[in-house]
Amino acid sequence: MSDETTALTVLFTEFYYWVMIVLMFLIKVGFCVYEVAVSRYKNRLHTLMQVTMHIPLVTVGFFFFGWWIYFAFANGPGITGGLVSAPWALPWSELMAPHLGGPPASDALTADDTAYWSRLNGVFWGAFLLFSWTVAAIVSSATIERIRSNAFWILAVLIGCVLWIIDASWGWHPDGWMVQKLGYHDAYASGVIHAIAGGFALGVLIPLGQRIGRFRPDGTARDIPPHDPWFATVGLFIIFTGFWGFYAACNVPMIDIQAGAGVSFSATNIYLGPTTLSAITFNFLLSLSGGFLAGFLVSRGDPFWTYSCALAGVISASAGNDLYHPLQAMLIGAAGATIAYKMHYWVENRFKIDDGVGAVAVHGYAGCFGVIIAGFVLWGYPASPNPDYAVITPWGQIAGAFIMFFVLGFLPAFIVASLMKKFGVLRIPEAIEIKGLDVGQEIAAEQAAKEISEAERSYQAAN
Repeated sequence: MSDETTALTVLFTEFYYWVMIVLMFLIKVGFCVYEVAVSRYKNRLHTLMQVTMHIPLVTVGFFFFGWWIYFAFANGPGITGGLVSAPWALPWSELMAPHLGGPPASDALTADDTAYWSRLNGVFWGAFLLFSWTVAAIVSSATIERIRSNAFWILAVLIGCVLWIIDASWGWHPDGWMVQKLGYHDAYASGVIHAIAGGFALGVLIPLGQRIGRFRPDGTARDIPPHDPWFATVGLFIIFTGFWGFYAACNVPMIDIQAGAGVSFSATNIYLGPTTLSAITFNFLLSLSGGFLAGFLVSRGDPFWTYSCALAGVISASAGNDLYHPLQAMLIGAAGATIAYKMHYWVENRFKIDDGVGAVAVHGYAGCFGVIIAGFVLWGYPASPNPDYAVITPWGQIAGAFIMFFVLGFLPAFIVASLMKKFGVLRIPEAIEIKGLDVGQEIAAEQAAKEISEAERSYQAAN
């Protein structure tokens, strides 16, 4: 580090992201509480292990190849160039281990690489990893009570380590081809995380099918209430709390935005465009409130959907919450929450899609709405501080929403899940689904008790 100012900036940024990772961990806690509470009592242990055991799998995959994909694929499938070299993101790089920023030992790295990435690589990686956990958890929540755990874990690695990070490279990288050519703007990931996760979940749900008894013989839907509605809403509130860390991790806390023309420090969005943490605080809370109010009204006070719509409200405004006025954020949040609620029931009744928690609507439909509405509200704004890149337009955002939800979300999920179904490895057997997915644990416990009893009888007979 060349001087005290540089050192303080780097060390503050390192500490900032380290703390944000802790806050983002609460999203995972919230999903565990939420999904287990929504599941029926006979499935709660299976749901718990499904939503937690993808953590190590996605973490390992993200270390070996996910982080590298973000930097390497920014040019898309040959649209603005080929693969980008990112030696600091390779799993064997010295910068993926403790490093104080001295001269590089590897010929693949430069002194600038080690000076910049030595302290920031791990915390940046950790923040993106927590985004990976989030997209996997969204898919998990939609598919509860019927998917095989090993099938879900394969799908979790696919979206968490490959697909979502490709879309981040395309549309959430300062030089991503979608930012350059489409003027794509998605500051807090309405599309990059939520739309792709919702589309992916829908692609899995179609071949997975409905839970047994979910629809009556006449096609009307039966409600399957959560075994603990109180903890379901508590889990959602914990997710809101973790969302603070999510939002903060989408910003770089302190950069000289004059870029050598002067000294003016500011927080920036993911595209390195200036914003303020003050502005996004207004917009986060107003979009949350808009979603809450709309959810309460359209669901007639249903607690589960009131809380879910609050989440949909934040997601709907997230694409442009670095630039919106707070009242715009509130109205967009209310509109997105209403659309998510209405779309969930329309799709459920029309196509018999059994989404365990409304994840496709809250994340997928609200996320797409958020990306598209940003194109109209922010029409003409710069998508990036680079003046050579396209500006924000409705058609650029519509194309972006299609790429996120359908091209990188729905389509690959539908293909992979359909292949799993064909080979009989996607869904649990019918008898186990009826008895409960925790039946395996019950059988194991009964067998263990039987073996202990037999051992005790043998001991007594011998003595």
